[in-house]
Amino acid sequence: MPPSNTQKNGNQKSRVNRAFYVVLVLVPVLFFVLLEACLRIFNYGYNYTQWISPAKGLYVLNPDIAHKYFFGMKNVPYSNVDMFRIVKQPNTFRVFVLGGSAAAGYPFLPNGSFSRYLQQRLSLEYPNSRIEVVNCAMTAVNSYTLLDLLPGILKEKPNLILIYAGNNEYYGALGVGSMESFGTSRTIVNLVIYLEQFRTFQLLRNIVSRVVGVFGKKRAQTGTLMARMAKDQLIPLGSKVYREGLEQFKGNMTDILRMAKSDHVPVILGTLACNLKDQYPFVSIRANGYPPADSVFMEAKAELAQGHLREADSLFRFAKDLDALRFRPPTALNGEIVALGKKFDDPVVNVDSAFDAASPDHIVGDNLMVDHLHPTLQGQELIGRLYYDEMEKIGRMPKTRPLDLSNGTQDSITVADFPFAKLDSVIGEYRIKVLKDDWPYIDPDKAVPFPELLHPANYIDSLVYRLVVDGTDWVTVHKLAAEHYAVQNRYNQFVRVMNVLIAQYPYMLDYYDYAISVLLHAGSYDYAYRYLSKRNDIKATAFTEKWLGIIDLSRKKFAEAGAHLTESLKYNDNDAQVWYDLSGVYVNEKNYPAALQAINRTLSLQPQFPGARALQAELQNAVKQVK
Repeated sequence: MPPSNTQKNGNQKSRVNRAFYVVLVLVPVLFFVLLEACLRIFNYGYNYTQWISPAKGLYVLNPDIAHKYFFGMKNVPYSNVDMFRIVKQPNTFRVFVLGGSAAAGYPFLPNGSFSRYLQQRLSLEYPNSRIEVVNCAMTAVNSYTLLDLLPGILKEKPNLILIYAGNNEYYGALGVGSMESFGTSRTIVNLVIYLEQFRTFQLLRNIVSRVVGVFGKKRAQTGTLMARMAKDQLIPLGSKVYREGLEQFKGNMTDILRMAKSDHVPVILGTLACNLKDQYPFVSIRANGYPPADSVFMEAKAELAQGHLREADSLFRFAKDLDALRFRPPTALNGEIVALGKKFDDPVVNVDSAFDAASPDHIVGDNLMVDHLHPTLQGQELIGRLYYDEMEKIGRMPKTRPLDLSNGTQDSITVADFPFAKLDSVIGEYRIKVLKDDWPYIDPDKAVPFPELLHPANYIDSLVYRLVVDGTDWVTVHKLAAEHYAVQNRYNQFVRVMNVLIAQYPYMLDYYDYAISVLLHAGSYDYAYRYLSKRNDIKATAFTEKWLGIIDLSRKKFAEAGAHLTESLKYNDNDAQVWYDLSGVYVNEKNYPAALQAINRTLSLQPQFPGARALQAELQNAVKQVK
């Protein structure tokens, strides 16, 4: 039976209604798509692509990525800008490091971290492997940042991930006690982090922030990041916020380890060490039936004075846990790290115990800490040693043949050759002075003006002052220091600074070229040879091959000299010096016909080349005698 007119009209009306609702939904969707596209075209907001390319074929962690986690701050932290190749090369051993400022190497960052120790030691023991230790740690970030970065790290095919994190779980970006918090719901916080990649969301957030800023109290943009992130946020032991911080860490770390396990990427965790003996509690209160932290700390001091080491250690740890300003991780957080390792069958390096064992009275203090929880350079090297030993223990090392040096020899060479200069030591010293000249170490009203606090005494000090106070970038300061030492003919110090620059940016050929130029001009051929060799491994040129050949010839390494000089001619066969030196190689090999050909070529290019005519005559006689 054919449909009636009423049915036809009803069907048509239904289709119109459906089309109306489809359009009703699509219009706002299309609006936001177009808005997002326009914002990107006009470069509004931040691009949160995780990896950016500073040079052809290389990646670094995007320096802007921290804006995803620090919404209300202008000056945000960034990583150590460690480079790695976009395309993973054969025999590459790639390690990623995750954590906060202690893992980044503060106050010596970017070059004073345990990751740099690992880079140096692995490169020493496995010379046939390409070692890439990429430190993605950043100041004042916690497990939310680690969780956000992990998928992008897993895409880069890591051989291993090392995690030293948890110090910032309360006051780090988006932590439960932070000034940059969205509450305690991990679902909401992680959703906000996800939405931050959209420029439309950034626009809406900025609008809301400005409206709130008009009617609310403006946040300080001065002072240390430590002071800006946590001021007046007290978290007593056993409180609701205290427990929420532990749950936040446990939840995010569980997701991290589960993802890594799913991708078959091994992870090594580390417990956290902090200053127990020489850090007086920041804030002491009475709460939840516990005694104040300062009284327990003084009890610990008394027990230590009497030689009761075990009792003192226990009381120092209790005092740290009672400190209501939770900049040092609670003992319970280390317990969570150990439990997570057991749950996911991931090894845990006991950094906390190792620091105690390496300390006087077996209680860590200023001997291995520069402040409340950041290790000294020796402390960073100790952490690197612990992770290295664990990597070796579980068999997570490069697959190429090692040099088979003893562990003691490896460590001593790594420490002796560690890329660290006097300049870097002063940088660490000044940064700590600035940190301790602010809350919570002192009343900010009693802060000492920077010139009086730091009082630079020489040129190197003045460079560090420019970095710490005026914001001069790290690279510029090191370049100026290197130039200063070169002008003064202080080549040992020049080399130390250049080693620091090259260790941080190993693919920046300009640094090699500058060092080589200065050292060749100074006649420091042994130092120059090292830079020539490393530069040549990255990208050979006629110049690098030529000078490697010249220096090898002076060392009477004739086979090596001949190989380099011959290679140099492949790039430029019109260099009279190369032909002359190659003739010298052939003379020492008693290959007089080849030597004569080489010297003839020298004279054809430069008829007045010093010594060439005399050598030509001698070779002509030698060739005649052979015939």
